[in-house]
Amino acid sequence: MTHPTAAARLVQFLAARGVDRAWCVPGESYISLLHALHPSQGSGIDLVVARQEGGAGFAALADAKLTGRPGVVLVSRGPGACNAAIALHAAEQDCVPLILLVGQVEARDLRRRAFQEIDYAAMFGDVAKWVGEARRPEDVPALIARAWAMATQGVPGPVVLSLPEDVLAMECAVAAPGFHPPAPSLADPAPIAAMLARAERPILLAGHGFEDASGARQAALLRFAEAWDVPVAVSFRRQSLFPNDHPLYVGDMGLRNPDAQRAAFAQADLVLALGTRLHDITTQGYSWPAPGQRLVHVCRDVARLNWDFAAALAVDADAVALLAAMPAPAAPPAGRAAWNARLRALHVADCRLTPRDWPDGLAFSEIAALVGRVAAPDAIVTLDAGTFAAPFYRKVAWKSGQWLLASQSGAMGCGMPAAVAAALRFPGRQVICALGDGGALMTGQELAVAQARGAAIKLLLSDNGSYGSIRIHQERQHPGAVCGTDLSNPDMAAWCAAFRMPVLKVASRADFAALEAGLAAPGPFAAVVRTSLQAILPARQ
Repeated sequence: MTHPTAAARLVQFLAARGVDRAWCVPGESYISLLHALHPSQGSGIDLVVARQEGGAGFAALADAKLTGRPGVVLVSRGPGACNAAIALHAAEQDCVPLILLVGQVEARDLRRRAFQEIDYAAMFGDVAKWVGEARRPEDVPALIARAWAMATQGVPGPVVLSLPEDVLAMECAVAAPGFHPPAPSLADPAPIAAMLARAERPILLAGHGFEDASGARQAALLRFAEAWDVPVAVSFRRQSLFPNDHPLYVGDMGLRNPDAQRAAFAQADLVLALGTRLHDITTQGYSWPAPGQRLVHVCRDVARLNWDFAAALAVDADAVALLAAMPAPAAPPAGRAAWNARLRALHVADCRLTPRDWPDGLAFSEIAALVGRVAAPDAIVTLDAGTFAAPFYRKVAWKSGQWLLASQSGAMGCGMPAAVAAALRFPGRQVICALGDGGALMTGQELAVAQARGAAIKLLLSDNGSYGSIRIHQERQHPGAVCGTDLSNPDMAAWCAAFRMPVLKVASRADFAALEAGLAAPGPFAAVVRTSLQAILPARQ
């Protein structure tokens, strides 16, 4: 060949942008792309082979959070793309840049309902920020550059590229264009500074715009909060944005906050919402900010400004750039001590844990509390979806340097792939993964990737034989009529041991010392906890 293939051009672009890892389940529809990633081709991109496309997508999503670069996933047409759809949805909900590369049917067969063909623009149009499809090899360089721009600019999110297998293998004379990220958009900070200076009861609500692999954005948020003496709440499942043990941290906006806290937040005279789209859970079902409260909303998604909440000031700007431009007050505004202390006290009260004995096992909240006490200062904790994870959001005070990775989409199966990504990305850090027995058998097979790569994961598995979250709703609406929520599990300890992990069965508090030791020891470790179902179910009258 005189020129590189279109597949090679695509890989060259990714490598030039700093991508050093991609995730896949191999497929014949993108053989040329696999060849372009072979070590002999010199891209320097590590290709990690997952066991299912959903796992590959979740791992790439977590890797994007950990690096600040788009996660890259390669899947085959049809079934492969369908399996990866769950990660696209999670990336959209989480505001994470993700590039899904789909090996497509040959160009001549497009839109002819060929074997395993799907129109991905139609399939993913409501989930992805953008869907592109190559028809000629010369299309590929521009399309991957556009995909990168779409994934990273504004509010980050997922994009999809449909790449016909014959097009990928063809020579491509066109090099990928350069990419120069736009400078952060700025806005006049003076009106915000004036409103904040006058406010007696402000709250700063921090969202995805402060997530940053380097920690610089979180540090900027902390400096701003301290300079202005403003209490900080974080949006749904983003506890890592602000040190939870700080006096100005007043909690997260999660799945229905306590009534006393909601009532107090409704008395704020200024809500400064920065880097958040103000979706339903963060706003407690679109009930907060309450009518009459002044709202300053800063978000790169202009479609969300003044959408559900009329703002006194709506700003399409980068939240951190805006904070950097705001002048620091000569002294923190006076008169907020009582307000700040009140919000902090409500949060602290919500975090208290009173251990209780249960006949069917341990409350998993005690395991969460133990993790909060013994996790390393730079621990990365990944959580799957489920009621078992709830105490990690409210009963653990996450500290600066620790990283909580949880899915805002509520998708089961995200925890294990995220832990694999974290353990590969930061082999020297403690990586703790908490799973329920439901999610464990959805994507738990990705433990095979950790085993193959020598990645050390500390696994905490809650075994209560139930889809607990759904069972709670079931008991509330149809008490005693259990249908579809019971699980018949294998021997979960033996399952963990099959991945060559040392396993501890935790049945009582007497096992906690051994649990702490296992978490602190080098290498992989699994604890299977006999978890009380009764502890989470609503009390029957």
